[in-house]
Amino acid sequence: MLKLFIGNKNYSSWSMRPWVLMRQTGIAFQEVMLRFDSFETGSTFKAGLKDITPVGKVPVLTDEGFAVWDTLAIAEYLAEQFPEKNLWPADPQARARARSVCAEMHSGFAGLRSACPMNIEAHLPEVGALALRDQPAVRADLQRIIALWSGLLAQHQGPMLMGAFSIVDAYFTPVVMRLVTYALPVPDDVKAYMDRLCALPGVRAWTDGALAEKDFIDFEEPFRLHP
Repeated sequence: MLKLFIGNKNYSSWSMRPWVLMRQTGIAFQEVMLRFDSFETGSTFKAGLKDITPVGKVPVLTDEGFAVWDTLAIAEYLAEQFPEKNLWPADPQARARARSVCAEMHSGFAGLRSACPMNIEAHLPEVGALALRDQPAVRADLQRIIALWSGLLAQHQGPMLMGAFSIVDAYFTPVVMRLVTYALPVPDDVKAYMDRLCALPGVRAWTDGALAEKDFIDFEEPFRLHP
C-alpha cells in the first residue's frame, strides 16, 4: 500500500499538496505523521525519516519500499500509476500548461512563501497588510497569482483552474491557505475559486486535521521544508 510521510498539517505546505491530491481523487494511502520537534540531525523528526529518504525531509511517498521524495515527482508518479484518475488534463496543450504552472509554483513565489508561511489555525491580517506594504516581492507574487488564476479560470471555465480538479489545484492549495490566513486581497473570481477549493472534501479533511493538532509549534522558520 502507498504510504505518505508528512509533517504537521498546520504548517507543512509541501506535505499538503500530495495528501490533498490523493485524498480528493480517491487514491488509497496510509498517512504517516512525523511531527516537527526539530530539524536538527538526531531529532525525532529526522530519525523517523532516516531509513526512508536520503534528504530527511517531507513529504515522502513510498510504494512497497520504493521512495519518491519530491512533490512534483510524487505527482508525476501518481499520474502514471493511476491514469484513470486524470490527474493531468487529457489535452496535450492543457497538460503542458498545467505542468508549466506547477513548475512555476515549485520554484517560485519565494517572497510570499517567506513573508507568509502557512499557518492554517492563525488569522494574521495585520501581518499580511505589512507584507504588502513593505515587501515588493510579496506584491509581485500576489499580482502574478491573481493573473495566473484569473487567466486559467477564464480559459477553462472552472470550477477549478484547469476545469476539473487536477494536480494544479492540489499544488496551489497551500497558497490559498496563505491568502486566507493573511487576508491578502483578491478579486471576486479568485475569491470564488478559493472558496470552492476550500470546500472540497479533501481540502476540508486536511484543514480539519490541522485545527485538531493542538500542538502548534514556534520554530523560527517552520515553513522551510522540502519542495
